[in-house]
Amino acid sequence: MTKPRPMDEQRKSLIWHEWERGTPMSNIARVIDKPPATVFSYLQYHGGIRPRQRFRRAEALSLEEREEISRGISHGCSARFIAKTLCRSPSTISREINKNGGRGRYRATIADKSAWRRGQRPKPFLLNLNVMLKDLVDAKLCDDWSPEQIAGWLKLTYPDDEGMRVSHETIYKSLFVQTRGLLRKELRNHLRSKRKFRHAKGHKPGSGQQIVDGVSIRERPADVEDRAVPGHWEGDLICGSKNSYIATVVERQSRFTLLVKVDGKKTDRVVPALAGQMAKLPERLKQSLTWDRGTELASHQKFTVATDIDVYFCDPSSPWQRGTNENTNGLLRQYFPKGSCLSGYSQQDLDKVANHLNNRPRKTLGFLTPARKLEQLLQ
Repeated sequence: MTKPRPMDEQRKSLIWHEWERGTPMSNIARVIDKPPATVFSYLQYHGGIRPRQRFRRAEALSLEEREEISRGISHGCSARFIAKTLCRSPSTISREINKNGGRGRYRATIADKSAWRRGQRPKPFLLNLNVMLKDLVDAKLCDDWSPEQIAGWLKLTYPDDEGMRVSHETIYKSLFVQTRGLLRKELRNHLRSKRKFRHAKGHKPGSGQQIVDGVSIRERPADVEDRAVPGHWEGDLICGSKNSYIATVVERQSRFTLLVKVDGKKTDRVVPALAGQMAKLPERLKQSLTWDRGTELASHQKFTVATDIDVYFCDPSSPWQRGTNENTNGLLRQYFPKGSCLSGYSQQDLDKVANHLNNRPRKTLGFLTPARKLEQLLQ
């Protein structure tokens, strides 16, 4: 990737300030009076991550000291005399002069710029120093784990080995920041988001519909809300192209996920398919199902008769009331990208995806997998 065009420090600072506030790129472009393409190329080059600000070390020679060295040379002073004047070691002054052209060619401004440029040498990155760690991170990314899941899993797996630890931010930087390039760029395709750089997080509002004879979530037992008892589920449909759908249900305590093949979104297609899968669950896991306001569960009474699972419906435009399912649907977009047709997947295909997702560690579970958590709950 080509380096973006030079830009003054004030504009760079404004870009990062607005970007970290979640301001859209088009608005940032207006703030700095530049085309949106300029903002995009600058952010893409840095991977959407603000570069670390550089500072001159306290013990390093300053420009003022270098000007004193230059004046001392012009007056024929020795390195020892200049060092005494500046309260510096004579060897420091000698190295400074010899490194920058000698007594005949020393120039303070040029020497200062050269020192600043030499100081830009990149530090050795953690993933470069530990090949085993790098290969492990690479393998987990290929297995569709997020950087945060990898970092948490490493901490659990290698509790006494600091060399096998890496933060999720380091992994992100290795993927997105051009100057690092430690991990293959293709590994970005295994992230939940296929973005070319890290974005500011935004909020996406939901929508709702009226359900006849539906029991409100406000009448749901209190033990559902605090996740004290397993067997309470949240569900919804994810949509693909050509009116294709998959039903997703997630157990609230363990985050264990079931995927159900449905032929359309009409209630006479969704309810039998959903009931057929959930009826196979152990009795302890048949407590309740909280659903969106979609009419695909209009025949919820038939579902309850077939499964002995009570159904509760969220308030209109309140997707956060089934936040576990919303989050899981976001994870599933790694496997079923928006705009793709979902009708070609068999139930066996969906079971494989669910199994894969249920064996990925979750931060909210202390980096246990949903499968392991559910196993513990059923013991």
